[in-house]
Amino acid sequence: MEDKRRRARVQGAWAGTAKPAPRQALQASNLKAKPPPWASESPTEKLFVYKEPSEVIRKAPEPRVIESPGTHEISVSPSGVSRLRLFPSFIDPKEADWMFEQLHREIPWRQKTNLGPDGHYQEPRLTCWYGEIPYTYSRSTMQANPHWHPLLTMLKDRIEEVTGYTFNSLLCNLYRHDKDSIDWHSDDEPALGSNPVIASLSLGETRTFQMRRKPSQEEKGDYTYVESVHVPLDHGTLLLMEGATQEDWQHRVPKEYHDRQPRINLTFRTMRPETSVQN
Repeated sequence: MEDKRRRARVQGAWAGTAKPAPRQALQASNLKAKPPPWASESPTEKLFVYKEPSEVIRKAPEPRVIESPGTHEISVSPSGVSRLRLFPSFIDPKEADWMFEQLHREIPWRQKTNLGPDGHYQEPRLTCWYGEIPYTYSRSTMQANPHWHPLLTMLKDRIEEVTGYTFNSLLCNLYRHDKDSIDWHSDDEPALGSNPVIASLSLGETRTFQMRRKPSQEEKGDYTYVESVHVPLDHGTLLLMEGATQEDWQHRVPKEYHDRQPRINLTFRTMRPETSVQN
């Protein structure tokens, strides 16, 4: 019995008295016990709020498509009003058929060589020039040719009667297939004078005549966001460009990537000998 008491006293001495919990442990337990400051905030205070971008996102305007007959004002500027007059079926389709065949066969078509920044190149179309004086563009001159084909003279007279303008020159263009084209340009050579009127008659395959407005000074030559106009030119259609169109707009007939039959385009204009210069 005495031995049992002695062993109990020894075991109690080994166990010792309980030590207080370390201060760090108490602090940690207190932190766990207290909710963090942000836990009392309302959930709605942390929702994402959308803000409009500081820069305005610009989009290129959709082309304006002109197909209906009549007069169409496409812009107004300090240069004046740019105006198109469209005459669908100006030539009856059956009459236009035999005109196309005759001009395609009898006009002396040639491929003009121009001079560009990278040297000489051949135009991707065939042309022929009629007029009393030479015509220079793209640093290459087409010589005077006063001997008009009789059919071209008849067409010139008919266009002058309907439009009220007179013309003394004609540039003929033959687009042989979908890869023939003419790039962006304006008919603003000095020999054409100020605000020239261009009468464009189309025969054969329909091609889209594209126009784009020249950018303002603030745009620094960037055509990305300018206005544009598309005019499908069908067989026998006459398009008249008036006013400041050549001053304020460029035009082209682009290449295409599906089969196209030949198209003839006749562009009547008035050349002024006193202003004719070599470009």
